[in-house]
Amino acid sequence: MNKVSPWIWLKKNLFSTWYNAVLTLISLLFIYWIGLAFIEWALTLAQWRVIEANLKLLFVGYYPQELLWLTWTTLGAIVGLGGFSWGILSSYSSLLKRKSLVILGIICAVFISVAFSVDRSNYILLSLPVILVAGYFLGKQLKRLFPELKSWLALIWLLSFFVLLWFLLEPIGIDRLSGLLLTISVALISILLCFPFGVLLALGRQSDLPAIRWLSVAYIEIIRGLPLIGILFMTQVMLPLVLPSNLQLSQVITAIAGFTLFTGAYVAENVRGGLQSIPRGQTEAAKALGLSPPFVIVLIILPQALRAVIPSLVGQFISLFKDTSLMAIVGLVDLLGISQSILANPKYLGRSAELYLFLGLIYWVCCYSMSIASRRLEK
Repeated sequence: MNKVSPWIWLKKNLFSTWYNAVLTLISLLFIYWIGLAFIEWALTLAQWRVIEANLKLLFVGYYPQELLWLTWTTLGAIVGLGGFSWGILSSYSSLLKRKSLVILGIICAVFISVAFSVDRSNYILLSLPVILVAGYFLGKQLKRLFPELKSWLALIWLLSFFVLLWFLLEPIGIDRLSGLLLTISVALISILLCFPFGVLLALGRQSDLPAIRWLSVAYIEIIRGLPLIGILFMTQVMLPLVLPSNLQLSQVITAIAGFTLFTGAYVAENVRGGLQSIPRGQTEAAKALGLSPPFVIVLIILPQALRAVIPSLVGQFISLFKDTSLMAIVGLVDLLGISQSILANPKYLGRSAELYLFLGLIYWVCCYSMSIASRRLEK
């Protein structure tokens, strides 16, 4: 592919006509005005002490002080596994590329700055850059020895999630989670539950059995017609009424149920679109080869359908992650709930702009990481 010089690109895309040139200049002036005002506020007027003083509270919430080593150990395992996956998925020569080194340096700098802000005496935090780099090199070495290891990464991450979740929750229980820890835990559990639930609903909507088809259609259309906050309140109030009296569900469990029931209906519609994109000739050919209908769906149709709807599925999961902020409305102390508790402190009155800007950055980093992972999965 021929490379285009920056001047030719600018002329073609931004200054091709006189009115495009005027719009470009007006846009640049507006961006300059907004950016200059924001930089002036961030450097002179903003008081970032509210972030530094409450960083630990935002990240781990009210997790017991004597058990904080569990959270940092879990973070170290996730960082090491992330570096390991990065090393396996990267090309053999990518270590020498400037882009990889720059990204690695930025991540290490962020880890070190967070470590000094949260707990300078915690050696696990300070060793996160070393763990990331060690995992990266280990992944690259194992990739040379076991090239098929790439196909096992999803299973490794899934098993690691359940092990680390048990490691965190076993001493305290899920009810005492709060802050970013609660937000990420609820989002990941809901994603893992709503995906197979949505796939089953999509298959039910395509079923030849009228009862299963119409029940699936009725569920999907009813849930899609209700607001998420209504579903959350319904699961908080009505779910315990249909369960045995001796079975008491925590608010976190009912919130996970609400997110799963709501997002599963939208996942079903995304998967249904992928199923309809597969030509019927493939189903007929598979049946002609002697495959039973379940094997046709599992081995032939579903893998192609899911591959076709990866962008829309990840978009739905990103929406689910952002929707977890509604947990604060139903009484759970998630990341947004912690921020509201901080702003209620008289010491931090009027510091909402700094705090909400930091929360927006956290949500953006998490959502953009999911987007990057989805693009890598597509390739």
